[in-house]
Amino acid sequence: METVARSQSATGPDAPASSDSTLVYRQSRWTRLTHWIWAISLFFMLLSGLQIFNARPQLYIGKQSGFEYNNTIFEIGAENTDAGPRGYTEIFGHRFNTTGVLGWSGPPGNETARGFPSWATIPSYYDLGTARVVHFFFAWILTTTLIVWLVASLINGHIRRDLAPRLDDLKRLPRDIVDHARLKFHHTREYNTLQKMAYGGVLFVLLPLMIISGLAMSPSMNSVLPFLNEILGGRQTARTIHFTVMLLLVGFFIIHILMILAAGPINELRSIITGWYRTDPPAHDDKTTERSA
Repeated sequence: METVARSQSATGPDAPASSDSTLVYRQSRWTRLTHWIWAISLFFMLLSGLQIFNARPQLYIGKQSGFEYNNTIFEIGAENTDAGPRGYTEIFGHRFNTTGVLGWSGPPGNETARGFPSWATIPSYYDLGTARVVHFFFAWILTTTLIVWLVASLINGHIRRDLAPRLDDLKRLPRDIVDHARLKFHHTREYNTLQKMAYGGVLFVLLPLMIISGLAMSPSMNSVLPFLNEILGGRQTARTIHFTVMLLLVGFFIIHILMILAAGPINELRSIITGWYRTDPPAHDDKTTERSA
């Protein structure tokens, strides 16, 4: 995500017809490395987390849970009906038939009752121990690299220079929203306002909240940081927050990929793999599209 003040003339088969289009060195090695470390870590944490969730596919609000409490807000399960077993998902008391995906899934004739289907979990078979090992391994990788990235970005000015929205950015926010809705973008060195807000929300809100809620669920961490559990309203509430943050991160990922495809996948992937990003010709900014990945 870091911008380096360096550019060169665009050449080669991928270059546009205009001679004043440039390649700028936009992403540093450290930015590219952490991007892929986080992407890989979140992938394995998601699928192993769904396996862990399958051990008890319900979410609650509060410090307690069980048959004597009525604080369930989300549940995935299976039930027998006149038409045979079916899966269901219940959200705030509203039940939906999700047979084949959630609650009851598997190869035809070999369906089983499970929260998330086997293709969406690591391991694909039920193994809570392995799932926890995978989940915590990548969780610590994510946490460690995020802390190092945060310290380094504060020291080198990356956060202030590239991610912190300025007053001019906020003034351009309505125009950015309209341009994105029309799939009209501009390839520039700097991130636009929506990108800064989206990346900032992930890096400074969602990822820290996911880490904090994960620590609050750990019995071993409760003895070290007992206040986390109290701040988040109890272990069951922390688990619900953790799950909600996961859904928000999945939503961000989907939008992120769609914007990459809309803005030009070759240019976007080149930027995050090699660091070089092709900007619009200065004289034709109003006719070209802005990066929105």
